[in-house]
Amino acid sequence: MSNPEALSARIDALETRLTYQDETIEALNQTVTAQWKLIDALTRQLANLADRVQQTESTISERGAYEPPPHY
Repeated sequence: MSNPEALSARIDALETRLTYQDETIEALNQTVTAQWKLIDALTRQLANLADRVQQTESTISERGAYEPPPHY
């Protein structure tokens, strides 16, 4: 087997890599969480806008055919 000092150095290097990987995973997790919150907010906003468009279309259809403004 290897000498104990080399083995200890390898273990230290692995522990260091693991620490950086844990930090990276946590940062990525925070990024994904923030993106999902933004996606949820945008999804709700899109649904609200779709409702407003549908209400506007139904209001226009209740009033009758679309009439262009007089300056056309």
